[in-house]
Amino acid sequence: MPRLDAHQHFWKFDPVRDSWITEDMAAIRRNFGPEDLQPVLQQHGFDGCVLVQSAEPEHENEYLLEQAAKHDFIKGVVGWVDFFSETLEERLAHYASFEKLKGFRYILQGAEDRALMLRTEFKQGIRKLQPYGFTYDVLIYPDQLKYAELLVAAFPNQPFVLDHMAKPYIKEGQIDEWKRDINALAKHENVSCKVSGMVTEADWKSWMKEDFTPYMDAVVEAFGTGRLLYGSDWPVCLVAATYGEVLGIAQDYFSAFSQNEQEAVFGGNAARFYNLS
Repeated sequence: MPRLDAHQHFWKFDPVRDSWITEDMAAIRRNFGPEDLQPVLQQHGFDGCVLVQSAEPEHENEYLLEQAAKHDFIKGVVGWVDFFSETLEERLAHYASFEKLKGFRYILQGAEDRALMLRTEFKQGIRKLQPYGFTYDVLIYPDQLKYAELLVAAFPNQPFVLDHMAKPYIKEGQIDEWKRDINALAKHENVSCKVSGMVTEADWKSWMKEDFTPYMDAVVEAFGTGRLLYGSDWPVCLVAATYGEVLGIAQDYFSAFSQNEQEAVFGGNAARFYNLS
């Protein structure tokens, strides 16, 4: 069973384009590429990773696909397309020729219209993914989970994966409403969930492993180990933890599970979801 990190990023830092990387995130206000990540993956026994978009202009896909073509350890790419574009169909046809382009993501978490994903045009875009076998990564905050549930319900044959557990309010210790909405979303069998992005939702300076346990308990209870994908969210995670610390949180938690379940969470589920060779 391959050991895979299902969520990481590369970028050539641009202070305008990457304005989400604020001054207090100094640790990641620089370039990050394959030469930075590969030794870290090897050190921690990973066979490969899934490279996820972090910027919206479509030409960023070219950079990501270029890196994937050069480096074997990048097993798949999740790119960006404009789901509201009239040329979406032809863009998807174009990307279908890239073996490592596995799916797409749209930055919904920052949308002014919190229910943007339910607009007719957006849903028409989602409908176009399945014929090409593309997946969709759902990037949202907890207040959008109820809309995400309506979206995934409308496309029962489309594979969706929830990024970062919808970024629960770990720092504030809020869990009840998020947990209720996670349970509702998980009832749809076409949805998986990434166990990722937790440290950045906690207190960056003073988090403890126990802070994350109730949230991991909730996603295991909701999705089961068959629909959970471990992801580091490197290098974003570096604002709050090292790669090893992030991995340690998940490894310690899942150490009580069977070998088969651990292999599924730390690679098998990602390989299946993204159809990685």
